[in-house]
Amino acid sequence: NDKQSYYSDIIINKLYSMRETLLLGNNSSSLKFMVEKWLLTWRKFAWINLTFKWKRLNFVHQRLYVEHLKKITSTRNININKYTLSENKEMFYQWLVGFTDGDGTFSIVKSGDKWSLTYKVSQNTYNLRVLHFIKTQLNTGNIYIEKEGKHAHFRIRDRATLESVIFPIFDKYSLLTTKQFNYIKFKKAHNILSNTLLSKIEKDTLINKIIKTKPNNVPLEAGEKVYISPIWSIINNEPSNFYLASKVMSKPWLVGFTEAEGSFYLVAKSSNRLVHGFEITQKLDKIVLIAIKHLLGISTNVKTTRLGTYSIVSTNSRAIENIIKYFNNTMKGMKSLEYRIWSRSYNKHKGDFMALEKIRNQVRVMKKNKYTLLDMNYKMKE
Repeated sequence: NDKQSYYSDIIINKLYSMRETLLLGNNSSSLKFMVEKWLLTWRKFAWINLTFKWKRLNFVHQRLYVEHLKKITSTRNININKYTLSENKEMFYQWLVGFTDGDGTFSIVKSGDKWSLTYKVSQNTYNLRVLHFIKTQLNTGNIYIEKEGKHAHFRIRDRATLESVIFPIFDKYSLLTTKQFNYIKFKKAHNILSNTLLSKIEKDTLINKIIKTKPNNVPLEAGEKVYISPIWSIINNEPSNFYLASKVMSKPWLVGFTEAEGSFYLVAKSSNRLVHGFEITQKLDKIVLIAIKHLLGISTNVKTTRLGTYSIVSTNSRAIENIIKYFNNTMKGMKSLEYRIWSRSYNKHKGDFMALEKIRNQVRVMKKNKYTLLDMNYKMKE
């Protein structure tokens, strides 16, 4: 799909260049005068000179066309990797929105007589490093590890910090899932609590009303209605190809969302055959998975599971190769290690059951024992 979009641009610009050549020939009175002069004065050499002159014109136009094409391709090949996610704040913000769409929450809670607002991103402590990455990039918030030691949360509760740090990010880069509706309610509650003209009773009444608010249903398919983030309206809620999907979903967003929700794994096709698989599952937001399907070049359609959730799954070799290329050197957390092991095993051991089974067992041990990147790099060297 990316190649088709790229070559369609070339065709469009080529047609444009052809049109421009026709206009140049039709509208240039000086050129017409020169040709007439050559035909009258230098009949012997008229054909040679005319041919040479037209070649010069075509050469100049070809050079301009190449420069125009170079400008287009340069905007398509923006370098996005794990280093630019650390160094480029705008890319990090889009990544954070994607990660939040996957594993973040905006909660409005009343404890006793007080309301609290919390922006939170949660992870298994196995992936604690990604929470530290977020904290470092935002330069605020705190990380809380639950008593049992299995789950950790990055949190921001201070209303002033929410207003100065979090709101500008999520106002600029919209959430693509139903969490956009929760964010809108969250921000409204913040405005109410910050309003010094309202009494406590008035604040309680208004916030309780906000909490009970349900989204207006938006039709997606016949017989099915779900909430869709308003940002999708720019493409009429139809990410039916690569071009339309990419108008809403950026690569940093998809990297962040995949770090939260994606799964790179090896699955048994038979007793002696393992293949590479990729999957993202969502309870809601089918539209998001449809867009991901087109961006990653996955041929299979989004399916509804037995539990009523949505899933995009692929073990197709061409799709797996697209996915390997797309996510190469992009992710920040432990998912980056899972991806590296997965992609290298595809490139080096595809079809080798014994080697792939060994790698699958190593990944299972890694997750069970919560090994860090340093642990696994050491073990892989062994």
